[in-house]
Amino acid sequence: MTESRLVYIASPYAGDVERNVAFAKEACRYAATQGCTPVAVHLLYPQFLDDGVPQEREAGLRMGRRVLAACDEFWLCGERMSAGMRAEKAEAERLGIPIRRVPSSCILPVMEQKVQEKYEEEISGMEEIKLC
Repeated sequence: MTESRLVYIASPYAGDVERNVAFAKEACRYAATQGCTPVAVHLLYPQFLDDGVPQEREAGLRMGRRVLAACDEFWLCGERMSAGMRAEKAEAERLGIPIRRVPSSCILPVMEQKVQEKYEEEISGMEEIKLC
């Protein structure tokens, strides 16, 4: 059994959180299709930490740095880099972790394929309508 690379997924979170979370999930899916084991702390920690509480935000950043230190690669996903992503990138550089830029063009087709499959699944069970 071969061990896959553990990759830290960095993508924007704040702003349009719903859209950014969907993008982060697809970035993880893309990493998995590349034979990697993705980890996206910005999908995990907001489940139990409040970014608006300074102590909780700092705890999340500290835990994220610990996770990053265990990773084999750091992936910057998408074209926009937030302040948090810049800090994560600097930490990856400090730790000597290889950094890979993954453009949206690699991730969005995975997202679009998923949407297409959902649409096809929805219409496959529908009764055919005959038009006169």
